Amino acid sequence: MAIDAGEVLAKLVPNQKINYHRVLGKMIDSWVKEHLRPTILLHSCCAPCSTYTLEYLSAFANVTIYFANSNIHPRIEYQRRALVQKNFIDDFNTMTGQQVGFIEAPYQPQDFLAKVKGLENEPEGGARCHVCYQMRLDLAAQKAKELGFDYFGSALTLSPKKNSQKINEIGLEVQELFKVQYLPSDFKKNKGYQRSIEMCKEYEVYRQCYCGCVFGAKAQGVDLKEAVKNAKEAMREADLLADRSEQLARISCHLQNKAKK
Repeated sequence: MAIDAGEVLAKLVPNQKINYHRVLGKMIDSWVKEHLRPTILLHSCCAPCSTYTLEYLSAFANVTIYFANSNIHPRIEYQRRALVQKNFIDDFNTMTGQQVGFIEAPYQPQDFLAKVKGLENEPEGGARCHVCYQMRLDLAAQKAKELGFDYFGSALTLSPKKNSQKINEIGLEVQELFKVQYLPSDFKKNKGYQRSIEMCKEYEVYRQCYCGCVFGAKAQGVDLKEAVKNAKEAMREADLLADRSEQLARISCHLQNKAKK
């Protein structure tokens, strides 16, 4: 049975800033004590944010990554990040023996643009970002309920540039709206962010230079033409590697069949 984060929060000292990493730790202690291994649908904004998050959570739960990020612009950059996320999960499973799943939501940038209409000029980390958090947590909760997961959550809290307090507040509100348990977190705590940087190096994971949306990219002075160029080149290289792997697999299969005759 899933543990309600609200019950854990109710036992904390009121009117103090909540340490959501500690709250998650208390929930994990309960899982271990009760011999539970819950299922978690974890929204991930990108492979780098999923690195340490998966290393930490998969020791205690069965995790599936939900890549739902229609905020990412342009489309080719979205496709690149989705592929990097999937490849990291494959490599992580191979290296650790875990069985982390992967689900990709439809890419619907028009939905994001409609939700943030009027907030285009908001600063990074402001009201526009809060709407974006809400959009993706809503999607994660809906999918978690649809597929029968014990919890939904997000790897967004790994980033020091994201407001973890706000993300968790929204997550707990979404929990009540969709009647599915939210997994509170602050994954950057306990040197989680530093570990994510190490893992990106270990797994050779692409670390993007901007969060995702066109408004944030422009505010940060990102050259989107250069971003498109780099993304296209990365995707071409990925296609070549995939073709080569498929070719080697066919040759291996042919040689094995030949040896049996």
